[in-house]
Amino acid sequence: MTIPSFTELGVAEPLRRSLEAEGYSEPTPIQIKAIPLLLEGRDVVGLAQTGTGKTAAFAVPIMQHLLVGHEQRRPKSVRALILAPTRELAIQIHDAFRTYGRHLHLRSTVVVGGVGQSPQIKALAAGLDILVATPGRLLDHLKQGNVRLDAVTHLVLDEGDRMLDMGFIRDIKKIVAAVPKKRHTMLFSATMPADVEQLANSILHQPVRLDVSPPKRTAENIDQRVYFVAQADKRALLATLLKDAAFERVLVFTRTKHVANRVAQHLEKAGFAADAIHGNKSQGARQRALERFRSGEARVLVATDIAARGIDIDAISHVINFELPNEPDSYVHRIGRTARAGAAGIAIAFCDPAENGYLRDIEQLTKARLTVVQGKQGPDAPKPERDYARKTPFRERSARRNNNGRRRAAPRFMSTSQSP
Repeated sequence: MTIPSFTELGVAEPLRRSLEAEGYSEPTPIQIKAIPLLLEGRDVVGLAQTGTGKTAAFAVPIMQHLLVGHEQRRPKSVRALILAPTRELAIQIHDAFRTYGRHLHLRSTVVVGGVGQSPQIKALAAGLDILVATPGRLLDHLKQGNVRLDAVTHLVLDEGDRMLDMGFIRDIKKIVAAVPKKRHTMLFSATMPADVEQLANSILHQPVRLDVSPPKRTAENIDQRVYFVAQADKRALLATLLKDAAFERVLVFTRTKHVANRVAQHLEKAGFAADAIHGNKSQGARQRALERFRSGEARVLVATDIAARGIDIDAISHVINFELPNEPDSYVHRIGRTARAGAAGIAIAFCDPAENGYLRDIEQLTKARLTVVQGKQGPDAPKPERDYARKTPFRERSARRNNNGRRRAAPRFMSTSQSP
């Protein structure tokens, strides 16, 4: 099968020059399918994993449309709006727009939380061709009157499944209500659960569905291993493994921010250059951690799933699941951070007895058994704990009753929300 060139896909010469300078010798499958349709103005739902070239698949047609349009910018206005779930991914997308559009005269900026608003307000004031934003911070600017969305002609929702996982559905609906109904809309997602499909149907007009996501099986060039180890012994095991120089650039996943911090601190005390990245970190701290990891100054990056969504770094030698995810899809996404661009990689899982159920789900999804390096999984392994909140013990419930036996109201300040 002959792979079409970017010229045959209809990409304009200035954009082709930028793509060639970045080493894009031929388009990827998502680009082959999406670019012609988007250049025609069709709405698209694209199912594609991170690292498949989907940013270029929507960025190139958008910039080509904006280049041909020649509409004059209005103060505080935006022509193309791209929404992303995390700060890191938003910054990464904006960098891609700047790279691909280096030969064009298009004005763009990125708006995310965790940093001061003043530079963002200044950038928005003159009007923009392209705005990449996280939903929460964009709504802040919208409420303050710093930006107007009534001139948006192109709307992109990237990582739609993750935005819904992070609770952005209300924010997205408010933003969609603020943009014109007549627009060009794109939604990209790694998976298509029912709520994402419902969102797509509500905001897109007769979309074409493109599915280039690989099967749920993991890449053949990833060597997958498992260590059966008690939770209390995981940090010591991690430090022992890192004594091997073959662990050159290591991405470690935890389920919670608290554990990520503790693991990074333990590694630092053990003499390993390590950083943690999660939603409680400031934007500056997160960017510094990514740059240290990318440059090799930090050998280990400890991350939660949400914060890691925007990590696109080559040459990650090992991915270590310090804690197994409760969703097997997340395991596939995690280990896909290694073995990129055809390279080989190693994925290691630490499995406590309480996580045996998670391991069974992962092996059932990937249809592959992980190579056991240490320990043994018992036949009567306990099922993992549920993620929903535990029931309140009887003594705690009783303590909430007053002398008349009536229930006291629950404190209003209690929250289970996570920051992105």
